[in-house]
Amino acid sequence: HKGIVVLAATNRPDSLDPALLRPGRFDRRIPVELPDLVGREAILKLHANDVKMEPGIDFGFVARTTPGASGADLANIINEAALRAVRMGRSRVTQEDITESVDVVIAGEKKKSTVLNDHEKEVVAYHETGHAIVAAVQDGKTPVSKITIVPRTMGALGYVMQVPEEEKYLNSKAELHDMIVGLLGGRAAEEIVFDTVTTGASNDIKQATNEARKMVTRFGMSDRIGTINYDDDSDEVFIGRDLAHTKTMSEAVAGEIDAEVKTIITDCYAKAKKLIEENIDVLHACAGLLLEKERITRDEFEALF
Repeated sequence: HKGIVVLAATNRPDSLDPALLRPGRFDRRIPVELPDLVGREAILKLHANDVKMEPGIDFGFVARTTPGASGADLANIINEAALRAVRMGRSRVTQEDITESVDVVIAGEKKKSTVLNDHEKEVVAYHETGHAIVAAVQDGKTPVSKITIVPRTMGALGYVMQVPEEEKYLNSKAELHDMIVGLLGGRAAEEIVFDTVTTGASNDIKQATNEARKMVTRFGMSDRIGTINYDDDSDEVFIGRDLAHTKTMSEAVAGEIDAEVKTIITDCYAKAKKLIEENIDVLHACAGLLLEKERITRDEFEALF
């Protein structure tokens, strides 16, 4: 009867039977959140103790490039860096090894079997440059660190890495608008340059729509809908939950929400096109350099401005 402690862990605390959580049962809850900037740096240093490293590794920079990474992700980054150093015939891990391993963990290995034809490669170059230019000219604190058009095993044909200058826990309405504009920058560049659009922006559109919907239904950032929560905070229906119970609004309100989301997306896309058109010379120069090198650093990108 004494000296026994029962522990339990779950990734879905919202789906537990309330009877389990009554006082005297599992009555103390300890949430294990994703690490913040300081936590990520400490975790990287901890795992780096097991690997031979070159002196002067900037773990702070790596921590800034990995917002939202779990402890397991960070351990994997160090492991991938060590494997890369071995493949390169080195006995110590360099900063370049760690930087490249961040790409591997975020987007996957370079996919050598994916060979784009010249037109597709050009479209991807303009698409990624569109994202980068919109991100650079907006008043944000997440400068572009790298642009690449090397296909990756997780499906990305290219991507733009932005490194925030500081950890953020709150976003203003204007910042969320800027985020959506940035997500739509690739599609805007495609339409302006090629007078057509491709399927390459599907994930961007999905993310932009999700952010716009959260602004309207969760964050109360719509004058038309008001400061009311219409979000049931659940993206899935689990066993034991009835679909009918997740309905939080009338059909009339649902229609207004759809209209408001569309308005936000339409306005943000118009702004993205305007920013691309205002910087069309940089777009062409950057896309040309990207086609030549397949990868552009922050210094090279900023020099084009």
